Amino acid sequence: MSKTVKGTLFTVVAGIAWGLSGTSGQYLMAHGVSALVLTNLRLIIAGLVLVFLTYATAKDKLLAFLKDRKNLFSLLLFALFGLFLNQFAYLSAIQETNAGTATVLQYVCPVGILIYTCIKDKVAPTLAEIISIGLAIGGTFLIATHGELDQLSVTPAGLFWGLFSALTYALYIILPIALIKKWGSILVIGVGMVISGVVALPFTGVLRASIPTSLDFLFAFAGIIIIGTVFAYTAFLKGASLIGPVKSSLLASIEPISAVFFAFLIMKEQFYAIDFVGMAMILLAVTIISLKDLLLENKRKVE
Repeated sequence: MSKTVKGTLFTVVAGIAWGLSGTSGQYLMAHGVSALVLTNLRLIIAGLVLVFLTYATAKDKLLAFLKDRKNLFSLLLFALFGLFLNQFAYLSAIQETNAGTATVLQYVCPVGILIYTCIKDKVAPTLAEIISIGLAIGGTFLIATHGELDQLSVTPAGLFWGLFSALTYALYIILPIALIKKWGSILVIGVGMVISGVVALPFTGVLRASIPTSLDFLFAFAGIIIIGTVFAYTAFLKGASLIGPVKSSLLASIEPISAVFFAFLIMKEQFYAIDFVGMAMILLAVTIISLKDLLLENKRKVE
């Protein structure tokens, strides 16, 4: 099997696993587990597994990272705002809407980063970027209103948490850039998850929560923590190492399609034709941005 095919498979499977994680979270919250408790459990358990993997494969690097106090402030910012806040906002959006809608709304994030970059660098967006922004805004409008100006098809809270999760997802991408360049993704994300999970313990109610342990709940917990976090992150990073970050990000856009499929299959959620139009517009916006980056990357290789 060629490197490209292997990298593509890893990335697509990671995107599908992320889609499953949202529906697993929706199942657990529909059966009484709060978004706060689930966020805390997901971060602390998945974080410990990722740290253990790092310890097993790069012990010296992990110890050096933990001893370097220069990392502490930026790591705390990432842990609290990039990880905890993003996970909580995303799960809250699922609780208020469903896994498919919440995942698609979170995918407005690249467009938000694009707008932020244009404002920060005082650069006018290109025609392709303007089209992307228009598609994302239009797609969000269709999902939120079903085309009816005087009513919302999702709750105001669902729309707020969905768009807020897109904002915090941008923080999740931007805040750890320097740390990841120096130390690597799994190490930084794993330690960040553990820190955010431990800091949140006294405030989320997880220590007092009654956690169901029947087989269906254990499968759902495995879906969001083991498959949808630990496996998805490691598979995606393996894929990205084989085919590059731009191509892998583009292929991972299968996540919202996967989330919609699992929400329909497992939770029996109902979607309308206009929902799919809105979702397609947002995914097209993300695809245009990703293709632009891919063309730039190929151009640099040629030069």
